[in-house]
Amino acid sequence: NVWAAFQEHLRHLGLQDFPCGLGSWNKSRFDVRTSRRRGRPGLGADPAGQEEAMPLSEESPKVLMELLSDQHSPWALPPDCSPQDRHLQEMAVLTPQLIRGSNIFQVLRSLRIVGKGVDEVDEGLLQLEQLEELILSANQISRITSANLPRTLKVLELCYNAVADLQDLCAQPSPELQHLGLGYNRLCDPVQDKHLTANFWPNLVSLDLSFNNFTDLLGLVSQLSSLQKLRILVLQGNPLALIPTYRGFLVDSLPKLCVLDDIHIDPDERHRFHGLARQRELIRNEARVVVSIGEIKGVPDPSTCQKLEVGSEAPVITYSYCVTYEF
Repeated sequence: NVWAAFQEHLRHLGLQDFPCGLGSWNKSRFDVRTSRRRGRPGLGADPAGQEEAMPLSEESPKVLMELLSDQHSPWALPPDCSPQDRHLQEMAVLTPQLIRGSNIFQVLRSLRIVGKGVDEVDEGLLQLEQLEELILSANQISRITSANLPRTLKVLELCYNAVADLQDLCAQPSPELQHLGLGYNRLCDPVQDKHLTANFWPNLVSLDLSFNNFTDLLGLVSQLSSLQKLRILVLQGNPLALIPTYRGFLVDSLPKLCVLDDIHIDPDERHRFHGLARQRELIRNEARVVVSIGEIKGVPDPSTCQKLEVGSEAPVITYSYCVTYEF
């Protein structure tokens, strides 16, 4: 589950091990009694003034930070790690007491668990009371219950999963959610679009529904039109995107939309499609695809066969082929 993956992620960061955390490498900086005897601040102090009179057995905050930032250091994070991971390690060096034990649950704002085989979002996440961004891309999640998500969430990214039903997600949705990413899942008409309204997502600014199986353009737009704060919408990869009037109809139907399928909507485009939303007779729930085969290899060309002379008694050999194309 996602909580177990989170615990494993924390262990991988090594927030309690050298050069992070509390240990012999920084004992005097965070020992209240020692700090008072030396006239230096104790727990929670600004580390900027703690470079003087460091015991020989300890390392300064500057040296510890260099061990984390140097790309050749064995303690350095990989280049593609999240900013949140770097921030946690920095805190573990400068103010380790703030993320010790369960204290880390109070400071964590972003959580990124990608490609870890997670198939369940359990209630353990509720301990992250300040969480604002949750990224669970490329896992195996088929259902997600909103009751297990912190109410503080503003970003929820679930692309590349197996979500086919939004009912549980809409049971107690986060009222502050601004981005919902559901691209590359298994959503389809007609039951899912009823969950994509302002009744569930009153503050939604960005919505990604790309590469699912939505086919009913009129039904989907009727739901999305209630999202008064929606500015970014991604629907590419759905069958409905094959409808000839697809983009123009959406641009005119959602006048507050700024970006559609990663393309900015400029005033000229909006003016060009003005009034198209009222011409629903132009919307057809069908599309025609023309495929031209340029070259086929491995099949003899009949035009190269020599024609038999009239009256010839030579045996005639004919060939027939069945060619199947899969799309």
